[in-house]
Amino acid sequence: MDKIPVYQPSLSGNEKKYVNECLDSTWISSKGKFVNEFESRFASYTGIKHATSVCNGTVALHLALVALGIGPGDEVIVPTLTYIASVNAIAYTGATPVFVDSLPDTWQMDPEDVCRKITPHTKAVMAVHLYGHPCDMDRITTIAKEHGLFVVEDCAEAFGSRYKGQHVGTFGDISTYSFFGNKTITCGEGGMVVTNDETLFDRAAHFKGQGLAKHREYWHDVIGYNYRMTNICAAIGLAQLEQADDFIAKKRQIAEWYKEGLKGLPVTVHGEFGDVRNSYWMVSILVDEPEERDPLRDALAKAGVETRPLFYPVHTMPMYAAKFQRHTIAENLGWCGINLPSWPELNNGSVRFISNAISDHFKK
Repeated sequence: MDKIPVYQPSLSGNEKKYVNECLDSTWISSKGKFVNEFESRFASYTGIKHATSVCNGTVALHLALVALGIGPGDEVIVPTLTYIASVNAIAYTGATPVFVDSLPDTWQMDPEDVCRKITPHTKAVMAVHLYGHPCDMDRITTIAKEHGLFVVEDCAEAFGSRYKGQHVGTFGDISTYSFFGNKTITCGEGGMVVTNDETLFDRAAHFKGQGLAKHREYWHDVIGYNYRMTNICAAIGLAQLEQADDFIAKKRQIAEWYKEGLKGLPVTVHGEFGDVRNSYWMVSILVDEPEERDPLRDALAKAGVETRPLFYPVHTMPMYAAKFQRHTIAENLGWCGINLPSWPELNNGSVRFISNAISDHFKK
């Protein structure tokens, strides 16, 4: 069997047609009809009032924090089990990331640990909907209101995920998405900042465009950034958005195939807990002990199956490890977790092959 990649995008819609339209019109930079249309359609799809596109998911996070006025002396609470961009974006502003542990079932940030980490310097909570499973937004937003904190939702891995029927990214003050090549919908590189607050939207749009004043040509009234999305990327994003329902349905089907194929084996498949819809950006499993993970990954690699480890808890990385911390659940998840191939065009035969390879490994 050919090598099965851990992810590859599906580009079978109008991507080429829309990109060629950009080329034919010569509108290839940050102006053009696809930028506005992608932003408008994305806002409508997710049920948010305002959306502004950016060039990648990391700058989306930075822009959201800048729009909120987060800076030196502030603290932002963030799960340690997340992709590094969530934490780095906080550091970019000069604020201090404060790490919290995870819940053992959902793998999301522990709201009670959030309560324990609030100080007079805390300004915001960043809820990361990890691997497509929503955080406990009722509890997180309640805590934030009680303490006067902003809520930032990092939805990079959770496009299409819902909490109590409502799309993630609509609960906090401001939220972000990533459209990297391995995300549920992709632009190649790209991101989105969304909010229901018109003032925050205006601030984000202002900062992303070099701080250009609205009513005076080439007049800049704040130090801004060049975080704009190109018309070509927006064209790809729009074509992807048109297929979003099919992508999400397929990824959820793939998760069910894995759950069936891995039944009875000494692995735990990341599932769904509570009134949520997990979009399964990645289908992930846990082995029972950390020392079991790499041998399983090696066996799958020999069978032609690419995998990834779960994210390493950020508090263990050198630039954030000056102060020793223990977050035992996040550490266990990080050392025991594996991402399995889970892209939209993966078929049941491939999932059965992967499941059988895992089964064969544990029989040895």
